[in-house]
Amino acid sequence: MPIFRRLLLGLLVLAILATPVIAVLNGWVGGLHWPMQRLQVTAPFAFVDQDKVRTAVLPYLKDGFFAVDLNAINAKLQTLQWVERVEVRKQWPDTLIVQIHEYRPLAVWNGTQMLAEQGSVFAMPKARLPALPSFNGHPLQATDMVAFYGKAQPLFQSVGLAITELSISERNAWRIVLSDGLVLDIGRNDADARLSRFVALLPKIKREEPRRLVHADLRYTNGFALTWRALAAPVPAEPPTNPQEPV
Repeated sequence: MPIFRRLLLGLLVLAILATPVIAVLNGWVGGLHWPMQRLQVTAPFAFVDQDKVRTAVLPYLKDGFFAVDLNAINAKLQTLQWVERVEVRKQWPDTLIVQIHEYRPLAVWNGTQMLAEQGSVFAMPKARLPALPSFNGHPLQATDMVAFYGKAQPLFQSVGLAITELSISERNAWRIVLSDGLVLDIGRNDADARLSRFVALLPKIKREEPRRLVHADLRYTNGFALTWRALAAPVPAEPPTNPQEPV
């Protein structure tokens, strides 16, 4: 019996000694004696709403420095629009440090999602979007499309045009629609070389032909197949009418 009493007494002492530690870890005491008083957020804030970040984080700070749940904060911030990834840590004695990496939108993806400059596909935000080109392809082709666009867009900008649509077929054939409506079928092979050759000649082609160029097939070894559309005839101006003389 004395042995049992000593064992029981020992367990009681351990429980008493452990209670403050458990209380701190669960925030019962930590929230009062080691409060989180500073929130430091680093982000571009080009698209992420700063107020929404603060609203998402503040409820987690009430438990104090030792009990704040960094994983829960990370998961909560990941639900915000435009957030790609989050890094959360705490700094003694009272600071929570949050670093937010935003998606940098490059294009509308298949009409329903967004494609980031990083090559990742993400949900289309409900907020108003900037003017972006439209990309169409398989998710596994997203990274290739970002790289191709990065090389092709500067070529067309050099002649005053921009890519408004970029598509790649299941057979990896490229198609481009430009800001003036010109459609380019590039094919699968030597896409970079074909584009460079065509863009170098495009100003001369347009200068020497009065009709509007609407389609160019670049899938030829030594040339292009071009489709033209006649320009609409100008509408003659109506002769001015003389205002009626006052009676």
